[in-house]
Amino acid sequence: MGYRRHVRRPPGAWRLAPVAATAVVAGCDVPGFGAPDPKSDQGESTFQLWQGFFLAAIGVGLLVWGLLIWCILRYRRRHDDEMPDQRAYHIPLEIVYTAAPIVAVAVLFGFSVATERSVNELDPEPAARIDVVGYQWSWQFVYPDEDLVLSGDPGSGPEMVVPVGRPVQLNLVSTDVNHAFWVPDFLSKRDLIPGVENRIDVTPTETGEYVGRCAEFCGLDHWRMTYTVRVVSADEYEAWLDDQRVSAEAAAVTGASRAAAP
Repeated sequence: MGYRRHVRRPPGAWRLAPVAATAVVAGCDVPGFGAPDPKSDQGESTFQLWQGFFLAAIGVGLLVWGLLIWCILRYRRRHDDEMPDQRAYHIPLEIVYTAAPIVAVAVLFGFSVATERSVNELDPEPAARIDVVGYQWSWQFVYPDEDLVLSGDPGSGPEMVVPVGRPVQLNLVSTDVNHAFWVPDFLSKRDLIPGVENRIDVTPTETGEYVGRCAEFCGLDHWRMTYTVRVVSADEYEAWLDDQRVSAEAAAVTGASRAAAP
């Protein structure tokens, strides 16, 4: 006497769809898709490019999955074992799926070049020029127009103060090995390479205090190369510069008095 063995089938795709959608949404910070909210104009340009790339990737993924599901349903095995139409080639379709990826890559490349030019553009009249000097294992911020030098120690980096809404030009200099200037909230990162001239503009859009660090492994105490960037209003920035000038003059007078003492 024959019998039919019961085979447990996996749940249908429609049952797994909510689970997959939940996993995708949980892993993405929509609409940032995992990227932090940028606090600079240059970071905003990078952020928009990231969003565009992510949406393009979602579109390609949906297209591929849609085609796969359509093929599975359309050409699944039937009870009458009828074979689907067999074709050796389909010239128009082959042209489309060959040209489409080339066009997509060309478009994404074009947006990347435009964003790179926007981020690398230097303002001829920045609100401040700052020499960012990296060394093992701390930082020094030099304001050449103000004759101001701020130095840090490993584990206790200096504080850079800049005005909000105005471009600040950073001249990146390394005195020993490769370092990297990186403020995550600015979505801005650039290497400091010995002997290489490297300048960037940063235009902060929100006041506040932001953490920065070296993002290029540069030796044993690389982890101690931290600093802060404080973004203030234009009036607060001018007041801070005045305080720094007074402090520098007081230090100079004190040093002169000690040198003149018998």
